[in-house]
Amino acid sequence: MGMVEPVRAENTSPTGEPPQAAAQPRVDSGDTAWMLMSTGLVLLMVPGLALFYGGMVRRRNILGTMMHSMVALAIIGIQWFLFGYCLAFGKSQGGLIGWNSDYLGLNGVLSDQVFPGTHIPIFVHCMFQGMFAIITPALISGAFAERVRFGPYCLFSLLWATLVYDPLAHWVWAVQPLASDPTRTEAAGWLGRMGALDFAGGTVVHIAAGFSGLAAILVLRKRLGYPQHAIHPFSMVLTLLGAGLLWFGWFGFNGGSALGSNGLAGAALTASQVAAAAAALSWMVVEWLHRGKPTALGLASGIVAGLVAITPASGYVPPLGALVIGLIAGMVCYGSVLLKPYFQYDDSLDAFGVHGVGGFLGAILTGVFASA
Repeated sequence: MGMVEPVRAENTSPTGEPPQAAAQPRVDSGDTAWMLMSTGLVLLMVPGLALFYGGMVRRRNILGTMMHSMVALAIIGIQWFLFGYCLAFGKSQGGLIGWNSDYLGLNGVLSDQVFPGTHIPIFVHCMFQGMFAIITPALISGAFAERVRFGPYCLFSLLWATLVYDPLAHWVWAVQPLASDPTRTEAAGWLGRMGALDFAGGTVVHIAAGFSGLAAILVLRKRLGYPQHAIHPFSMVLTLLGAGLLWFGWFGFNGGSALGSNGLAGAALTASQVAAAAAALSWMVVEWLHRGKPTALGLASGIVAGLVAITPASGYVPPLGALVIGLIAGMVCYGSVLLKPYFQYDDSLDAFGVHGVGGFLGAILTGVFASA
């Protein structure tokens, strides 16, 4: 015998709730746990970057260089919480900038209120995206390391995050609920509406940081003695340790950009691992052929180059595509670093050569290898 479905009031859903309540997405504990972990992993990249950069400068500049990375946790951490998140992910104003007074200091946000199109709280989304905003100006500091005083750098990082990073993040990543189905979203920023693909920050983080660094070094003076005299790094131990922490943290950077604990996060993590390993190998092989031996700096730089290049593509390409992207990135970024003396610009720690060139290359190759 078939079972007779009980009579249900017309103003309730199959779960017995009003239809408006049933349509509201709820916080998922698994997704939230993964995003909390990813936020911590990306935060770990900041001291990783401080070690990576600190080992590459001369001894007298180690602490100053590391401070440039670490201070972003304080300055941009407060800026993002107070108004940066509102500008980047608030209600879109013509696709150019965001604004939502509830997001100012998160004063009007409830603890269980989910970010549109996800099952994670807005609080968690804000903190995760805030880690991206923090590390980006820290990346720029590598371009002009050993040449900028601490005070002016602090002011620069605050202004750059407000005037460059926040609008760019909105252009690419801002979303808005669909009128026909509030549980789904569509792109709200003008670049996103044009179909720009940037899974985890190839454009917003790496291209922006790399080319901003290039603009800065074209204005600033070169370091004394460069390029006539070689400037040797102080500690490759610090740099290798920093590269390892960056690699570890990048699993949260790219995997967390799936905004949930799902297959997409696993695919992004896999692509990141494959690309980093491939770029490290290709950089070392090219350096071996060119200089007669590989170096610790080459290994560390290759790892970062692969991670940078796969960032925009990590959620869109299959593992074999990630392998090719990593192999190409290691060779191209190595070549870009070699060009510094010929073009007479002083990119102290290769921020443009690795992040600018690597991010641009990754964005182009995303279109080549992206799959449905």
